[in-house]
Amino acid sequence: MGKIIGIDLGTTNSCVAVLEGSSVQVVPNSLGGRTTPSIVAFSEKGDRLLGQIAKRQMVTNAGNTVYAVKRLMGRRWDSPEIQRLKSYLAYGVTASDKGDVRISIRGREYSPPEISAMLLQYLKSMAEDFTNEAVTEAILTVPAYFDDSQRQATKDAGRIAGLEVRRIINEPTAAALAYGLGKKERERVAIFDLGGGTFDVSILELNNGVFEVLSTCGDSFLGGEDFDQRVMDWMISEFKAESGIDLSTDVLARQRLKETAEKAKCELSASAETHINLPFIAGDAHGPRHFDRVLTRATFENLVRELIERTTPYCEKALHDARLSRAQVDKVIMVGGQTRTPAVLQHAERIFGRQPSVEVNPDEVVAVGAALQGGVLEGELKEIVLLDVLPLTLGIETQGGLFTRIIEHNSTIPLKKTAIFTTVADNQSTVEVHVLQGERDVAKYNRSLARLELVGIAPAPRGAPQIEVTFDIDANGIVSVSARDKVSGKEQAIEIMPSTGLSKEEIDRMMLEAKQFADSDRKAKETAQIHNRIQGHVANIARSYAEFGRLLDNVEQALVKETIQQARDLPAGEDDIPTLNGVLSNLEICAAKLTAAMFSAPGEETDQENTVSEEEANDAEMHRLMRSAMGVQRTKKV
Repeated sequence: MGKIIGIDLGTTNSCVAVLEGSSVQVVPNSLGGRTTPSIVAFSEKGDRLLGQIAKRQMVTNAGNTVYAVKRLMGRRWDSPEIQRLKSYLAYGVTASDKGDVRISIRGREYSPPEISAMLLQYLKSMAEDFTNEAVTEAILTVPAYFDDSQRQATKDAGRIAGLEVRRIINEPTAAALAYGLGKKERERVAIFDLGGGTFDVSILELNNGVFEVLSTCGDSFLGGEDFDQRVMDWMISEFKAESGIDLSTDVLARQRLKETAEKAKCELSASAETHINLPFIAGDAHGPRHFDRVLTRATFENLVRELIERTTPYCEKALHDARLSRAQVDKVIMVGGQTRTPAVLQHAERIFGRQPSVEVNPDEVVAVGAALQGGVLEGELKEIVLLDVLPLTLGIETQGGLFTRIIEHNSTIPLKKTAIFTTVADNQSTVEVHVLQGERDVAKYNRSLARLELVGIAPAPRGAPQIEVTFDIDANGIVSVSARDKVSGKEQAIEIMPSTGLSKEEIDRMMLEAKQFADSDRKAKETAQIHNRIQGHVANIARSYAEFGRLLDNVEQALVKETIQQARDLPAGEDDIPTLNGVLSNLEICAAKLTAAMFSAPGEETDQENTVSEEEANDAEMHRLMRSAMGVQRTKKV
């Protein structure tokens, strides 16, 4: 069985880690980076680009490059968050016939879980290259304040990517696992998690390997992307005041602004000011226009002050729900890339009355914690017990459009709870159970999760039937609901499929497409590797033949020349692996013949030191490796 990997699927960047022995290793991507941009792009040829490669072409291919997809997960098209995003995103976002979000790219519509699955598949392949074994299971992390729909969408993404999602855990909880591993003393910690798209704060008690979440709170639409947008808005305003040109209507210019805003924000974490220079950002009758400004840290902090202050009530509520004063919190752990901003650190210190700890890597700690949870499930780490909580209250709609709570937020999960309801009309034979999640007392202001109908209730006066409604929440925070008439025994159950969720048929189709893409991607990778080996062999054999070809007989010389030419004539797009392997095999035979001829030639051994060029030394090393690979034994010169 392969390893259970831990994946932090972030809004801006993602990270994957794996438990190796007693330590967690962060898996590097193909470019050596320890985090990978959460970006997917589609080229004109239909190629799929991921991670850093996709980010590099964001400006020139803005409309076909998807970023911040995590903000779209599990949301309805008519939600205020999506309406706010529409004007900022460079790619197309539309509504499906079910009212959920779809991403329009090059004439095709994708669901947010489908795009996220492409990222997960990429991270999965990175882990397989790193561990040299197949990966089929993963722990995925989500913001603590993700509701059931968003958690379901994340789990769907994992399934589409070909992963069995063993557990979904909250990001602050994962960070606490990584921080608290091996600590024996009792400690209360606040995890202040401000990432690219979400903000969470969780209060936990750590006690000799037991990690108990006391409370959690947050905003699933507050993060670094909003900080970037404030800087973009400032640049647009400054440029319009100077030139009269509105850059917000220019998709290409807007993408350049976004890239520059993120860079400027990061630089201001270490510097008092940053110089922003965007040549040829626009043009008018007077010619090209440029943007050239200095953004100071003070100006930046003024731009984002309202965003930072929005974290305050969530922290205060988390403390209240945990029944703790700020003095009873022993440590504040900063998680998420945006916590590097000095103003954010200072604000957290004002809230909790103590200097925040920066002893963990804010970009990697969540993935590390997820990998540790994988070790717990595999039985490799037996000393950890994790007790997480439900982030939002669950209940049903009752007469008058009211929201009746069944399981309160911050209840420890997994959990099962039952409540008794009745009918509102005489001889009522059907009851609809409308499941909601949220904190408002009026049902319509909460998130609708699902509806189920219980039919066949025995006729009786209103108020007489007893309808037993049971909520069952698993360790992932995903909900199942059942309703049963206690008199007739009729029962109806449903695992919540959110109104914005994918059907089983859609998931199966996407899983098949993802597998087909993975197979073609694997073949493309194998093909590229063989092409590279062929090119390397051709270069080395050609050099060796020029120097030592005279040692071969005429037939062998003709064979080497023909083989080299055959390899050089291979089309760059040749993807038939047997054909490529045949050419490679012929080259290896020629290399073996040359090597054997070189070391079988008569000569004298000498103790005299010779000076050799670097190229000759490389050739000698190549010949040594080829002899080893081909089993050709060196014949001692006599």
